[in-house]
Amino acid sequence: QVQLVESGGGLVQAGGSLRLSCSVSGRAFSSYAMGWFRQAPGKEREFVATVSWSGRYTYYADSAKGRFTISRDNAKNTVYLQMNTLKPEDTAVYYCALGSDPRPAALNTWGQGTLVTVSS
Repeated sequence: QVQLVESGGGLVQAGGSLRLSCSVSGRAFSSYAMGWFRQAPGKEREFVATVSWSGRYTYYADSAKGRFTISRDNAKNTVYLQMNTLKPEDTAVYYCALGSDPRPAALNTWGQGTLVTVSS
């Protein structure tokens, strides 16, 4: 059974940085695309970034472009989200997801989430 475990969330001031990690077990990690999504209070879950199985291709939501970087280490079965220049509107529960390809709709296996709070 696949398991995705996120870590790295916390409280940070606006303008600061955080790096989220998602460790995957139970599947051939390097065969799957990975992604990050987030859900702010009272809002629907939204796409943040995805990365292809090789790490060669990455895709970002407009809100993440230029500030966030998704990457993966297939030797460690881990995907990362480096978040810089954080804003209060980035406050959300961040989820990693796994799927057959990097299209957001194809990512259908989820972690439990990690909370990121950005104070102004």
